[in-house]
Amino acid sequence: MSLENSGCIVTVNSIPQAICYHETPKFSAAIGAEWSSKSESTSPKLTLNDPGTKGQLSCSGVILDPDTGLVLCHGMIFLPFLLDRDLSKCHYLFRDSFTTELQLHVNYLTTKATTKKEVPYMYHGEKEVKLNRRGLGMALLSSTHQIHRKIETVTAELLLMVSCSEFQDSFTKLFRKSDSWHFYTEQNEGDADTHLNDMASLHWFALLKMQNFYKSGMKRLNYASAGSLKKGDVTFACGSPFSSFCPDIFMNTLSKGIVSNLDGKRNAMILTDARCLPGTEGGGVFILSAGQYYLCGIIVAPLCWRANEWIGLTLVCSVAHIIENVKQALPALGCCLNSFLVPISGSRTHFMKFVGNSGLFHLLSAVVLIESDRTWGSGVMLNPKLLLTCRHVMDGAVHITVKLAGEYESSGLNTIKGKVVFATEEASPYDIAVAELESPVPGIKEPILANAFHSGEDLLVIGYGVFGRLCSPSVTSGILSSVITVDGKPVMLQTTCAVHSGSSGGALISACSGELLGIVSSNTKDNTVGATYPHLNFSIPVTVLQSPLTEYTKTRDTTAFEVLNRAGEEVKAVWKLQRKSVMKPSSKL
Repeated sequence: MSLENSGCIVTVNSIPQAICYHETPKFSAAIGAEWSSKSESTSPKLTLNDPGTKGQLSCSGVILDPDTGLVLCHGMIFLPFLLDRDLSKCHYLFRDSFTTELQLHVNYLTTKATTKKEVPYMYHGEKEVKLNRRGLGMALLSSTHQIHRKIETVTAELLLMVSCSEFQDSFTKLFRKSDSWHFYTEQNEGDADTHLNDMASLHWFALLKMQNFYKSGMKRLNYASAGSLKKGDVTFACGSPFSSFCPDIFMNTLSKGIVSNLDGKRNAMILTDARCLPGTEGGGVFILSAGQYYLCGIIVAPLCWRANEWIGLTLVCSVAHIIENVKQALPALGCCLNSFLVPISGSRTHFMKFVGNSGLFHLLSAVVLIESDRTWGSGVMLNPKLLLTCRHVMDGAVHITVKLAGEYESSGLNTIKGKVVFATEEASPYDIAVAELESPVPGIKEPILANAFHSGEDLLVIGYGVFGRLCSPSVTSGILSSVITVDGKPVMLQTTCAVHSGSSGGALISACSGELLGIVSSNTKDNTVGATYPHLNFSIPVTVLQSPLTEYTKTRDTTAFEVLNRAGEEVKAVWKLQRKSVMKPSSKL
């Protein structure tokens, strides 16, 4: 459905959502949420009461069709009410599979505009751009309307639960128990099983029917097939952080990101860097096409921790796959719901992309997986035979194996041997290695190296983080936080893109120009608690490498790179995070 027809809103277009309750989380007011608090929509909230449990369990959901009152949400919260917990041979579960104590209530938002203001403007480069509020579904820089939000409540009926085997196949391949994944923060570990031994519930989804639902002009929701998605497409996630906790504050909040990775049959599994929190499970992930929102996925889980590494990405199941499985159950359900199951039509060329990521798609094939004797990481092809990576990825190895993704996998040309021709010394602040392949990679487009950096510009990082060798490279978005200089020359780039283990040696590119800005070197680790944080990371500027690379390309003499070993003490102090401040303290606080 188009945003302007999405339901009970007069001002800003909004996305119909739902929240399903099962155990109310215990949070304090000190918890900080990274979502927008200005998300006007008609989201329901589902309440599931169990006389044998304390409080309620909850998750988010999506109103599929206001005419029939259909809601789709995650199925995990319903599993405690099953009469038979063995799901190994089940594909569908109907109402008679659950205890009679199961009760559902749906809360949804209605909105009303009280005032209207002028359309705000923003600057993009040197151009003054009038904000398209209908396209974005939110107001930037200023509020276009004042919204009165009211929570309504109706009862609901569970029609069926359905599993998505295509999603489960990808999940089983990519999420290994040995990696110690945690899908919730430690703060609410007692409320749910946070480890992979609860895998049986993650691919289950529930279809509900609201009773006496007041649709208030809402129109049915159309969806986009995940098979048409590509990395870098902009995504909007809508859900309720902490679900039943402070719904008047957290209900139906928005987060924006990009498609970071795709896996499975017709992209059954979607990974996005739109930041979501516990309680948003079951919420919708949308893409923007020709000025309208289309549902493309259902939030399965925010990826919180892998061992001691914070991930900060969101795992999503393709809604098209869920609906296909629902359709298979329709005869057994005894009703026909085909009228609302309408996919998007038209070309994916209308999908909103992250700024102007013109360089993303050819650089996806230029970022390769490098394996040495004991380690692995990412690398960037500068031409068909020459690649850059990090010294610590090589770990002293001379011979490496380079694995290519994308079109090279289908062509059979996906593995090439190579040799390290130069690696900086351990004492050098620049963690760089250069390798030559035994044979050239056909079709590699040489990246354009940047010669200037601008704090605040939009960036993309491409590398083999998160899933590593189990999947193709992931893409994350952010901005250039800071350009650190010594004697007026850039020596370090700091970004907000999510950088994880395996991303070292990957590409930092400008989302606007597609230029290669730097080589990803590291993220940040708090040694006091042993935790790693991906959104504070550092890259080596390509301007440091341009001169030796040019000389080596002409002469093939590796001594051209020795300049990287002669960096001054101040540069070393920067990379050790030990640079002394030259500013005098202006406050005693």
